[in-house]
Amino acid sequence: MRHFLNRRRLLQVSCASVAGLAIPSIAQSASKIAAAKHVIYLHQFGGPSSHEAFDMKPDAPEEIRGSFKPIASRVPGMQVCELLPDVAKIAHHLTVIRCMQHRMKNHNSATYYSLTGFPPPVDDIRLRDTLELFPAFGSVVDRFAPASNGMPTFVSFPYTLRDGSVTPGQHASFLGKSHNPFFFTNDPNSAEFRLPELTLPDSISLERLNNRKQLVDMIDRQTNLMEQTAIARGLDESFHKALSMLSTNKFRQAFDLNAESKKTRDRYGRTTYGQSCLLARRLIEAGAKFINVYLSSSIGGTRNGWDQHGFRGQPADPVLKEWLLPITNQTLSALISDLHERGLLKDTLVLWMGEFGRSPKINPAAGRDHWPQCYTAVMAGGGIKGGHIYGASDKIGAYPTVGQARPEDISATIYHQLGIDPETEMRDSLNRPIPISRGNVINELIA
Repeated sequence: MRHFLNRRRLLQVSCASVAGLAIPSIAQSASKIAAAKHVIYLHQFGGPSSHEAFDMKPDAPEEIRGSFKPIASRVPGMQVCELLPDVAKIAHHLTVIRCMQHRMKNHNSATYYSLTGFPPPVDDIRLRDTLELFPAFGSVVDRFAPASNGMPTFVSFPYTLRDGSVTPGQHASFLGKSHNPFFFTNDPNSAEFRLPELTLPDSISLERLNNRKQLVDMIDRQTNLMEQTAIARGLDESFHKALSMLSTNKFRQAFDLNAESKKTRDRYGRTTYGQSCLLARRLIEAGAKFINVYLSSSIGGTRNGWDQHGFRGQPADPVLKEWLLPITNQTLSALISDLHERGLLKDTLVLWMGEFGRSPKINPAAGRDHWPQCYTAVMAGGGIKGGHIYGASDKIGAYPTVGQARPEDISATIYHQLGIDPETEMRDSLNRPIPISRGNVINELIA
């Protein structure tokens, strides 16, 4: 009971006081011209294999090249897997980065790195989430270039990433809870998809919400809502932000996927991932700025992420052939095409990337193991070149031979495209000034 009363008391203090308690002193960012207004980060949990997607090696030995064949794309010299024919058709919108690299070989440490742009202090599967670790990309954007008009800056869904313990890097960390994402795990592919925290009781009008005492009374009557929903948890930290979301019709309406035609919903795919990507498009149309869509909550298995070592005697190929590559083919191509057709791609940077890649050599279980030494990421839109390949790997895809791109370089490039100077300083949990990115902008990617 004391915990709830503390929450209630926080609602009764001024918003300025709450914000002051939550957020350390942070230097202001230098203003830059933004080429992108939005980012959609399609995080491929588990680590996709370049050899079966965007950097195939058809001339390598069989134990390297695998069983799938490359096909030509719309861009001369840019081949993709035969199971990605629709992606091949929209390759003129894509930049394929073939020289991603780092040193983290465990999912929790590598995923934290991919979500924040900062390497963890240790490469350990037991890496735990603490306020000493760095904030997610979207939380940094929320701090330095927030969305306007009552929209949330940062939205993430529909899973909590974990490999045993919860993976760090999914929230605002030392920036303060007011910069956490609007996060939910409701399945957008469910017929019952809705967000109850965005549904007001019939007896509460938007006008009444403007009375703080009435809001506190409402929360007192809805204790379960306080404990179970992301928006209610956020009320402790940012009263005005939560109130704005509750009272913004555009944000609430974005979650009504039934407003889309059956043709559009089918185009994205009637899967959790497909409908999540459709929701991401609707959210950026409504004005949200940074969207994280997680492919899976699990690292591997039949209908989970890309961690395809060859589980329980089942080789990786059937999972790739029947699930991972078809869903990528349908949904990635639908999202890019839909954004382009609606005139949104020029302002929306799409990033398709996992925490690392897969080993060049197929293992005895007919899968591929963790390989951060060389892997692939894909970008599109938001001022990024289309029909472009950056970097190259060696003849078996083991190490980069041309170019270098690390997660911190990706973060620097994203911030730059959003008009945020990557050298902008934030202050960590010990009040030390830290740049928001320690990487370099990859100028070769920029149109």
